Amino acid sequence: MDQTKIKDLLTTAIHASIDAGAEIIKIYNTGFDVTYKADESPLTAADTASNDAITSYLKPTGIPILSEEGKSIAYEERKDWEYMWIVDPLDGTKEFIKRNGEFTVNIALVKNGTPILGVIYIPVEKTLYFGSEQTGSYKISALNGFTSMEELTEMGIPLPEIDPEKPYTAVGSKSHMTPETEAFFDELKQAHGEIEILSRGSSLKICMVADGTADIYPRFAPTMEWDVAAGHAIALFSGAEMVHHNTGLPLTYNKADLLNPWFIVRR
Repeated sequence: MDQTKIKDLLTTAIHASIDAGAEIIKIYNTGFDVTYKADESPLTAADTASNDAITSYLKPTGIPILSEEGKSIAYEERKDWEYMWIVDPLDGTKEFIKRNGEFTVNIALVKNGTPILGVIYIPVEKTLYFGSEQTGSYKISALNGFTSMEELTEMGIPLPEIDPEKPYTAVGSKSHMTPETEAFFDELKQAHGEIEILSRGSSLKICMVADGTADIYPRFAPTMEWDVAAGHAIALFSGAEMVHHNTGLPLTYNKADLLNPWFIVRR
């Protein structure tokens, strides 16, 4: 796949994320019901509406889609896919239900298990993060439409933005803090002295490492591939890494088991 094609696919994914975000906000601004899936995770009409919007953009690309809200696809069917979309139409449903704004739309394109582009959109803020090998990673705040990738890169802030005066900063989950994470933070304090510890929901924690707000994000709790693939791409093309907490090897995708190992995102 040539660079022009990848840039076109990135543009498609960004349009998909923005339209999906608009569908989410329609529901966010009204009363909505919450149901629960078999694993007891919450589900709202916004998850489904976002998934439908994204699918309408990505399906015409002819690249198969693995989505949290899509059908379950057997490993035997997908194991030989060279390219695939990995999508979380509403990452942070718990934050959506709490109405704290800390939820995102996540879209990644993966080649042979490695993310090659990623898009994360924050509907409440109209903030866009995107990254690819061709473009690098960018952040755009208060985005109100665009006509070309060139316009986006002109509007955007190249990542990371490093503040040399800030203290060493770690970020953790609002909804999934664990004893292992707290112990890891204690180790960071011993290594770096006083550190700042921030907390945000959804894939925004990965974005914070990508944009330089945080230096490290340990995740010692369960996540699925669609939770992190887009953020992995954005972090990667901002010069950060997302690695297995034990081996230090990069996370890979389209595994037989879609559950991720514990990982660390770091600069």
